[in-house]
Amino acid sequence: MITAASVAGEGWFQDPALGRIFALLNQEGGEVRVVGGAVRNALMDLPVTDTDLATTWAPAEVMARAEAEGIRAVPTGFDHGTVTLVIDGRGFEVTTLRHDAETDGRRAKVVFGSDWQLDAARRDFTINALYADASGAIIDLVGGLEDIASRTVRFIGEPDDRIAEDHLRILRYFRFFAHYGAGRPDAAALKACARARDNLVKLSSERVWKELKTLLKARDPGRALLWMRQAGVLSLVLPESEKWGIDSIGGLIATETALGWDPDPLLRLMAIVPPDTERMREMSARLKLSRADADRLAQWAAAPVVAPTLAITALDRLLYRHGPGPILDRVRLSLVSARARTDTDTTALTDAAGHSRHLARAQGWERPVFPVSGSDLMAQGVKPGPAMGARLSALEERWIDSNFTLDKDTLLGEPG
Repeated sequence: MITAASVAGEGWFQDPALGRIFALLNQEGGEVRVVGGAVRNALMDLPVTDTDLATTWAPAEVMARAEAEGIRAVPTGFDHGTVTLVIDGRGFEVTTLRHDAETDGRRAKVVFGSDWQLDAARRDFTINALYADASGAIIDLVGGLEDIASRTVRFIGEPDDRIAEDHLRILRYFRFFAHYGAGRPDAAALKACARARDNLVKLSSERVWKELKTLLKARDPGRALLWMRQAGVLSLVLPESEKWGIDSIGGLIATETALGWDPDPLLRLMAIVPPDTERMREMSARLKLSRADADRLAQWAAAPVVAPTLAITALDRLLYRHGPGPILDRVRLSLVSARARTDTDTTALTDAAGHSRHLARAQGWERPVFPVSGSDLMAQGVKPGPAMGARLSALEERWIDSNFTLDKDTLLGEPG
């Protein structure tokens, strides 16, 4: 049915490039509609970043029609019905209506068609299955508008069936709940996720981490993590959090809000896993984190805890030895902990002030340049090799211990 809801007045919907796609595919009995995230976000007053479309035309016909009109068409997911139309340097994914003929919980064999009801029924959540036609009118075939209004994340049809089609939908459910849900999760969805949780081990590590990282980017992922723990899902995909706990997430979100920190999924992950270097390396390998993310976690775990009373000169030495990144991560989490204790611990305010001072110092810190080089030692007759390396290291330690005050001449005058 077509409801009174409309996105016709939205700036993104009035995009001339989108208008060209409507004109291209809404003819000769064919139809195209905007679907999914763009419609959902517009109705929830959230930014629209990507505009995806669904069409009754077969992918080969979409490509042929686009090319006939001088529109670049890229078969980005041709076997699954997706063609990307590039207009003015921007890509619009256009996918042929389809339904799943076979699925094993990881991959699906799809059949193309022209039935909008079947296309809607194969999607995951009601809030993701809303269409907007060329006039901007919303077409709701699965009760998505009501769930948009109540911020309910609900599977389409039977949750067990949707999860059986793709086990990743367990994690997607909690990710969407983190970003779009309110109140308690849908009971049927939660029970289905709990029943099917053991299937998560069949998924690739890359898919699991991508969902987890996106969940951790939500404005407040705390409720989703809580329900993941309740359903037994969190301990399966992130066993490191099992004994460490997720209670610190609430304090981290509160501190982010109060101090204007941007959401940082890696810092949020650090808040719920133990600072153990070996376990962080094992976790990074299991989830196949990027080299940058894995290194950041390992360096954070290896860095020392910074006491709130630590002198600034001593902090500078830590910043030089460990780098500002790991120390900043440690200080931020210590500040979160102190702020969370202010209602029950009389020393917490003093600790928070100390961590805040350290945070400001670390954020503005510039790495000093060690004034001695290998060429300086060569000029003194030291030959390249292990002896030179040991001498440089000893001089650097002497320089660090002086709070970076000793100059080259003084250092080179030190007995070797």
